[in-house]
Amino acid sequence: MDLSVYITTTGMERLQRRINELLTERPRVIKAVSIAREFGDLSENAEYKAAKERQRQIDSEIDYLRKISARLKVIDTSVFPKDVVRFGSSCKTRDQDTGEELDFLLVGAAELNFYEEEPNRQVVSVVSPIGKGLLGKKPGEIAIIQAPMGERQLEIIEIL
Repeated sequence: MDLSVYITTTGMERLQRRINELLTERPRVIKAVSIAREFGDLSENAEYKAAKERQRQIDSEIDYLRKISARLKVIDTSVFPKDVVRFGSSCKTRDQDTGEELDFLLVGAAELNFYEEEPNRQVVSVVSPIGKGLLGKKPGEIAIIQAPMGERQLEIIEIL
């Protein structure tokens, strides 16, 4: 099963919110381009160049987000039982080497950029080494993570 095509309901809401933010910003940037154009010689007009570049960035990001959102499959993870770690799960783990406790949220790869960092909580893709290692584990089991930095063992304490 190709887990890279899935997105949580929350992830899709955040993606759509980002598209709306860009669509709201776009008219202001177009107006800035128009105002900067009035300053004269466009070849030496830094304000014009900056505004046009921002307009290109916005248009590119909107196009990209619309394309990926069209191919993603939204999964309502709120109905999943909390018996094993699966797509959309949050779980509390304990690193077997350091004793450090960390919470992980397993999401689709396309939604990773729409979460803000939180202390002691990592949002990871289900197709990442950590995500793959945690999938299917039950509380009390050890997930062995094969990461570039070496092997890591995480005990599943609780599925949140």
